Amino acid sequence: MSITILLVIYVALTLGTICVVGIYSELERRRFGPAHPEDRVFRCAKCGLVYTDDADADRSRCAQCGKLNVPVEF
Repeated sequence: MSITILLVIYVALTLGTICVVGIYSELERRRFGPAHPEDRVFRCAKCGLVYTDDADADRSRCAQCGKLNVPVEF
């Protein structure tokens, strides 16, 4: 085997190992990372009140003025 082939194999194996470790660590982070928040954040378009509601609420009524609002996306 020539030195060029040995260097290509060495670099390919090193990069492959780094990719596998990166993918594995990302999967572990997602598995053990914090869960999504249980509440959604809403901001009233009419009065500006910021409030929370259940995670399954697509629209929520403002407690101050009664306007229906969509959740704030961060």
